[in-house]
Amino acid sequence: MEIVSILNTTIIITSILAILLILLQQRGASLGAGFGASGELYTERRGLEKSLFITTVIVVMIFVLSILGILLIPS
Repeated sequence: MEIVSILNTTIIITSILAILLILLQQRGASLGAGFGASGELYTERRGLEKSLFITTVIVVMIFVLSILGILLIPS
């Protein structure tokens, strides 16, 4: 298998994973924030939420590095 096809496959898989992981993350905005009430409350990520965030960052980093690899490989 060529390196280009491996990188293309990696880009496709990580893009789908990144979309799913981003959609799974919870947002702190409540219903009142939509009507002008400030819902700004800083909370620390813990447990599964923290693991999901770290996994999202790693998947997005792999995605970006794969794209850079495609761009830097001479064709």
